[in-house]
Amino acid sequence: MLENNIVAITGGAGLIGSSFARSIIDKGGKVIIGDVSKKRGLKIQSDLGVNNSIFIKVNTSDVDSIDNFLEAGKNHFGKINSIIHCAYPRSEQWGTKFEELESDFLKEDLFNQLGGAILFSQRVISFFRDQGYGNLIHVSSIQGVYPPKFNHYKGTSMVSPIEYSAIKAGIISITRYLAKYCKGQNIRVNCISPGGILDNQPEIFLDKYNSTCLSKGMMDSQDLNGTIIYLLSSMSEYVNGQNIIIDDGWSL
Repeated sequence: MLENNIVAITGGAGLIGSSFARSIIDKGGKVIIGDVSKKRGLKIQSDLGVNNSIFIKVNTSDVDSIDNFLEAGKNHFGKINSIIHCAYPRSEQWGTKFEELESDFLKEDLFNQLGGAILFSQRVISFFRDQGYGNLIHVSSIQGVYPPKFNHYKGTSMVSPIEYSAIKAGIISITRYLAKYCKGQNIRVNCISPGGILDNQPEIFLDKYNSTCLSKGMMDSQDLNGTIIYLLSSMSEYVNGQNIIIDDGWSL
């Protein structure tokens, strides 16, 4: 399905990004693993195999680092068909309650995550224009579409940060903006908004979360792969500017 396709993934050594990478290779593609962590990135490359993947360190809020990531990936594989922006850098204060937010950390998160997504998109669109084609997929969240269900967090130490909702809503807006901005340029821009992904959440939270879903409840990272493969493939050729929700009905 993805034979002869080269896909670059930021946050490629993370829980979701590495799952995407494995699925892409399973479908015949090759991957460029972008991550800020060299140790984790090289580990994923080793797991995937050097014939199928390459790790390139990238800071997604630094223009020079982004340009190097794209050019090094193209130099290695000859092209980049698609890019998935999955990176999500966080400040030391990430996960702080609304009442306790501090301006310096808030500015850092807004710049690195939302500003970084804009700068990353700017460099990617420029790269795709020079190449003559391309497919950009952003990763947002169901909380960029709907507010959190705060009762799910009662009895836990977990917090759903207000800036997370704001940033993820912004990612969806960036996606739609760029899809229209690139009209007629052979460039597609789409987005996925996953629901919760299982990652050692406490049982009390999982029970409440699962009760609001329609089937499985909290998903595994692999549950997003089918949608990503669809958006990477020619089957979605005329899907553009869309945000696809994958949440097992949590939002209903």
